[in-house]
Amino acid sequence: MRIVIASCSVDYSGRLSAHLPLARRVLMVKSDGSVLVHSDGGSYKPLNWMSPPCSLTTADPGTERLAAGVSEVWTVQNTKTDDRLIVSIHDVESDSFFELGVDPGLVKDGVEAHLQKLLAEQIGVLGHGHTLVRREYPTAIGPVDILARSAVGETVAVEIKRRGDIDGVEQLTRYLELLNRDPRLAPVGGVFAAQEIKPQARVLATDRGIRCVVLDYDAMRGIDDVESRLFWS
Repeated sequence: MRIVIASCSVDYSGRLSAHLPLARRVLMVKSDGSVLVHSDGGSYKPLNWMSPPCSLTTADPGTERLAAGVSEVWTVQNTKTDDRLIVSIHDVESDSFFELGVDPGLVKDGVEAHLQKLLAEQIGVLGHGHTLVRREYPTAIGPVDILARSAVGETVAVEIKRRGDIDGVEQLTRYLELLNRDPRLAPVGGVFAAQEIKPQARVLATDRGIRCVVLDYDAMRGIDDVESRLFWS
């Protein structure tokens, strides 16, 4: 990756036209060919950019631009369209190259698979006396996240979501209709478990006899001592 800090102006032409007046900015040139123009603000979003496939060429500014203080001109041309990004560079304060290597990608924490594993290990979160039957219990329309038994021996089907909405309740309803046809399992109760359950989903679940359980991910991981909190939400 090449990172240049410079005073520059930027012009974009193609499907639309845009102009960034002269200012101090960060220019990023990535190994995939993309070029991004950043300011000190705006979070992650660049002010302007060119996505690959594209090519970057540099040239001398010419007499007129040189007289205006331009030292170098970058032309970033999209190889499939007429879109073009022209960066007129004045003063360069830093020009650095870095070899970042292959990025392993984003690893999300707290996804549904993590919640399912934790809940299977701590099945008592559903209530005293619950026991685990199995994770990913197969059905003709897909696997139920967790199948458990309550303290009184009732079969319990658990659907797990990070954020519980109406679609999740509908999904669990379909599982329950199917599971209750099996005399070995019936009657099957439902539990809708999520870190956050939307009010509409809670109303629908309650109307259908489905119990809602809010999962505290940090507490289940053992990094949040619920008992010693000063305030509860």
